[in-house]
Order: sequence, then structure tokens, then C-alpha cells
Amino acid sequence: MRIGIDFGTSYSAAAARVGDRLQHIQFNGLPQFRTAAFFPVALPDPADFRLTRELEGEVAVLVRAAKAEQTRSGAMPRSEAQLYRDAVQVVRRQWLEAQVKEAEDSAADLDDAVFGEEAIDRYLLEGSGHLVQSPKSMLGYDLLPRARQTITGIAAQILEHIRMAASEQLDIDVRLATIGRPVQFRSSLGPEGGEQALDILAEAAQIAGFEAVDFLEEPVAAALHYHAGSDTRHSTLVVDIGGGTTDIAHAHVGGSEMPVIHRAWGLPNGGTDVDLALSMAQFMPLFGRGDTRVPAHHFVDAAMVQDMPRQRAFHKRDFSEVPAPYNGRLQALQQDGGTTRLYRGVETMKMRLSEHQASRHELDYIDAALSVAASRADLTAASVDFLGRLARLLQEVAAELAMPPDSVFLTGGMSRAPYVQAVVRDAFPHARLVHGDPSLGVVSGLASHL
Repeated sequence: MRIGIDFGTSYSAAAARVGDRLQHIQFNGLPQFRTAAFFPVALPDPADFRLTRELEGEVAVLVRAAKAEQTRSGAMPRSEAQLYRDAVQVVRRQWLEAQVKEAEDSAADLDDAVFGEEAIDRYLLEGSGHLVQSPKSMLGYDLLPRARQTITGIAAQILEHIRMAASEQLDIDVRLATIGRPVQFRSSLGPEGGEQALDILAEAAQIAGFEAVDFLEEPVAAALHYHAGSDTRHSTLVVDIGGGTTDIAHAHVGGSEMPVIHRAWGLPNGGTDVDLALSMAQFMPLFGRGDTRVPAHHFVDAAMVQDMPRQRAFHKRDFSEVPAPYNGRLQALQQDGGTTRLYRGVETMKMRLSEHQASRHELDYIDAALSVAASRADLTAASVDFLGRLARLLQEVAAELAMPPDSVFLTGGMSRAPYVQAVVRDAFPHARLVHGDPSLGVVSGLASHL
């Protein structure tokens, strides 16, 4: 049994063809789950500390060093018992630090991972552990060996979660998969980044228990899905706009003939770019952006919850010298779960402003009296850069087509946004606009791929 897997930046899904029927894999009763994993870390209990023979040796070394320092400095001598107690405290503290580091380093190897929205809820509830969101967004970047190993392990955990859910639902041991891939991964390495991303996914799939996987470009998969529901042969442009990437495919679909995919285009930008712009414009000024000397990239670090190195950098920064009230707000944002709650608020505000003229988000986890308000005009301003990139890509596609398409098939989470739909309409005003399932269009096609 082969399943299709849409390993998305924001959400992931899986589906399979069972005879003539398309069956979507359920995750807690839903056909998709947020691409997030929480790895609980069992922090050491100070009561577990015991002076082993090795640790007694470290205490003895510290006692001898303290005696030598007393002799050299001429300070008032402390008793042997005092020196011993002080040395034990030092060794105990070092032991605790080592235990914490070991727990953190092994977090991605724990078996009791939690996925989806539950992962975020557990992280916010427990206040410790490791939350990883959108690992797909990091696959194409320059990774040190240890970072690559960690990302591979996290991707493997998510793919295994999908494989086990599919195996249980289909009542068969699933070992084969077709995994969707963007035309162009987000990357700092150019084309090599895309190859690296595929290598990581292939390795992760093997670790997850898949015996063989292949990859299919996501807009091509969406075209296959659109073809299955089209009775009349026609040309179409599939526009798949997700959280991290935008993909386009030109195809002939429908009727009794096989679909023909002519070409695909890609853009390493999507809904998360709008999230970041909205966060910078509406949320971060409340933390001192534009009103302090805090460098702009520190606010970007805080906003990009998908980027683990940026998040670590933000949480290590010292904001104590920043003028009030921003110092306290930044320090509160550094607390466990602060940036995650903020990002949730940004996402919610973006979605609400797509349907309403105004939205407000309470920042009571930062300050009881703090909140942020935004209007539809603010969302429009935050979308300008992404929409400009999308418009230029659509213009490039239109220039390369011999004839305009008969239809444009919209899919992907960001295809819900009216401002995105308007840009597509402007680019192809005479094409029939077809709204596919924003969440399941790609995975439905992946399941049909032979």
C-alpha cells in the first residue's frame, strides 16, 4: 500500500487510494495536523544527586585548590568541613547543568513526542521541553552536521507519526509513500539546498520505516487531483500557495486522456512571509521596534518560531538595559512559550483580517493591560511584499505561455485569502477561477500518483 504525504510548512496530511476511493488519513479526527512536534524533556531532579567515586575525586581537587588559594592570598582560613561543603555545592551545580544539557541534546530522540496543535498546547502547559514548528522550512539551509542530524530526526518522527496513523486506519503495514515537494525549497544554498532537502526527507523516511519513497512536485500533484474531477479536456494553471512556498504548474487535464504536465514554476515564499511582516509592523513596536536601539533582526528572531537557531539566539539575549517598558516586555517574551503565543496571535489576526475589517489580540501573557489592534488596511500593507513577488511570478508565467489557460485552479492554505485571489484574477482575467480544497488538494493528487 502506497500513501501520499503532503509534508507541509504549516500543516501536513496523508491520503491513500483504496480501490476507486480516496481515503484521507485522520489525525485526532481531522484530515491534517499542524506540522509541529513537542518533545518533553525529563529535567533532572536535584534529589537524584549522589557523590560517586568520580565526583568525590572532583570534590577533592576543588578542596586542594581552595587550600592552595587560601595559602597564596593569606585570607582567613576556612575549616576543612567548610571547604568540603563548598566543593560539593560546586560539583552538584555542575552535575545539574550537565544533566540538563544531556536532556536537551537528546530531546529529539524521545519516543513520547506529541504532534499538531496538541504539541503546542502541551508545550504551553508544561513550560519546558522542545517545541519544533515547521521543520520543512529549514531543510534547504546550511546546516552543521549536528543540526542536520537533529532536523532529520524530527522529520523522521513526524513521518513515522503519519505512517503509523495510516497503518492503523488502513489496517495494513504501510511502507511506501509519495511525498510532495515544492518546485523551489526555501534555501540559502541555491539548487544545492533543494537537493539537500530531498536527501534529508529520504533519510528521515527510511528512519520512519518506509522502505521506498518517491517525490512529486506539489503543483503537479494538485493538477492530478483537478484532472480526476474534470470531465472536459482543457488547459489549466494550478496555483498552490502554502505557508512556505508558492508553486505553479501548467497542464492539460480532464476528459478520458491522461493529464499532461507541461511545466512548473516555484517561489520560496508563502503565508509565513505575511505572518512575519504583520508581526514586525503591528506586534513588535509594542516591544520597542522603532523606538529603541534594539537591532531589527532581534525582533525577527523572536517572530520566526520556525527557525530554531534564531529562537535560541533571541532567548539568550540580554535586554536588561533596554528602556522601560520594553525591557520587561522583551524579557516576558523570552519566557517559555512567549514567542509561540505571540505567533499564534499573529496567525489568528491574519486569518480574521481576511474576513473582517478589524481584529484585536490580547497580550496579557506579556502585560495584563497590553493588547494589539490592527485593521484590514494593516494586513494589506503587510502583504505588499509577498503579493508583489506573487504578481511578478504570475507575469513571468503568463509571458511564457503560448495561450492563456482556460482555468486557474487555486489550492493551498493561502488560496483562501481574498487578496491572494484578487492578484491571481488580475494576472489571468479571462480564465475561469476554480477553487480547490485549500488543505487537501495536493495530498489528494499525491495519493493518486502511480
